[in-house]
Amino acid sequence: MNKFIYLDAAATMLKSERLVDAQAEFLREKYANSGRGVCARVGAVDDMVRDVRNAVARFMNAKYENIIFTSGTTEAINRIVNILKPTPDLVVAVSDLDHHSARLPFQMSGAKMVVVPLDEQLNIDTEQIPYADIFVVTAMSNVLGVAQNIPEIVRRAREKNPNVVVVVDAAQYVVHKSIDVIAWDADFVVWSGHKIGADTGIGVMYIKNPSRFMPDKFGGGMVNTVSRDGVAHFMSPPECFEAGTLPLTQISGLGVAISEIQSKRADLNLIGYLYDELSKLERVKILTRRDACVFSFVIDDMHVLDFGVIAGAHNICVRVGNMCASWIHRVLNIDGSIRVSVGPYNTKDDIDAFIDVVQGCVK
Repeated sequence: MNKFIYLDAAATMLKSERLVDAQAEFLREKYANSGRGVCARVGAVDDMVRDVRNAVARFMNAKYENIIFTSGTTEAINRIVNILKPTPDLVVAVSDLDHHSARLPFQMSGAKMVVVPLDEQLNIDTEQIPYADIFVVTAMSNVLGVAQNIPEIVRRAREKNPNVVVVVDAAQYVVHKSIDVIAWDADFVVWSGHKIGADTGIGVMYIKNPSRFMPDKFGGGMVNTVSRDGVAHFMSPPECFEAGTLPLTQISGLGVAISEIQSKRADLNLIGYLYDELSKLERVKILTRRDACVFSFVIDDMHVLDFGVIAGAHNICVRVGNMCASWIHRVLNIDGSIRVSVGPYNTKDDIDAFIDVVQGCVK
């Protein structure tokens, strides 16, 4: 059988042996529940959670109390909706770059939605930022793979409304670019651990001013005391936003993933090379820029799902479909696309094997 080639890191990055070993070691030798005991083993787990939270804070240029663990980007944005409780008289700004998870939770809340225009390069048009009470910004489209100018977008949004709450979906951005929440000045920033090589089921929700908001989930671990009349007094941030048992195994791997992504990111020269080679083929329509972090395209007269089956038959995994990003595909006037994304483990040989498959399809 031919070597299996995984070119779908934007969906989820493959896990390193070091990360798998770290989580296995935690489960075999260090497992206990955090915040629920005073024995040495529980204390060690508490220390691990604290150390990883500090690592995340440094990774984002944030403070310890700003970092809340979630199950991922989708849960985090749904939780933000529950925290903000938008009403029909509030204006929520979104864009056609958004993933379904970024826009739909706000759309389903019943708030008034306004779509921010894109410019000719399909970036958020900073000259046409509208008034909004809540502004949802996708830091990098999972189809186009281009980083947005978050500080400028936030600055323009605050010019229109100084009290606007800015929510940044950084799920794709975090893999390729450093996040500086001080420079961004957003109120919420969310991302998923599995995008940077951690396990599924762990994500991060940064809250700029956590004491400004009430918790949206209630239960064990977030209560300090309960008075005789039943009134609960909550823990200080971040613990007050983390009701219930944390995903401890996944947290134990998140610190490893952050260390690895900081020391070695994917070689995006591979995407540039793929761009150069496929741009020579007549039936290939490229949707992304050469310097994008992903490579998206379509083949004339071929359904993207058919191509996915052919690539799969050659033991190559790529993403095909609408990428849970219907709006940008409508802008592009297509139903779906083919996306190639690379991780630190991919090589030029992987790209060459993929090019061979595409060439076979367009002959």
